[in-house]
This record gives sequence, structure tokens and C-alpha cells, in this order.
Amino acid sequence: MSNEFLTTKQVSETYPFLPAATLRYWRHANQGPASFMLGKKVLYRRSEIERWIAEQEAATTRGGVA
Repeated sequence: MSNEFLTTKQVSETYPFLPAATLRYWRHANQGPASFMLGKKVLYRRSEIERWIAEQEAATTRGGVA
């Protein structure tokens, strides 16, 4: 299941804090989670979305245990 492929719409439905328009902009700007084309469809691996979210969390976490 961790290698499940998601379309831009499915990513934004599964992760509401990642709007489809933002994902499209990030793709254009070569930012955000990795994606690829399969035919005319843009796809994301669920595992890549989760890895990218964890990376963002690690990079921006403040406070907590010293």
C-alpha cells in the first residue's frame, strides 16, 4: 500500500492541507513532493507524499524536548 499511486486530485482529497492548485504550482516550480508523468497523468507515490511531509516536519519543528 505504501507504493500506491495517487493523482493530484486524490492527493488533495487525502491530504486536505495540500490543495491541488498548490501541488500544480509546486510541480511547475520544481518544489514539493516528487511526482512523475504516466502518459498524460501526473502521479505521486503515497510513500513519497508521506516522506516529504515527514521531511517538512523535521525541518520546521520547534520546541519540545531539548
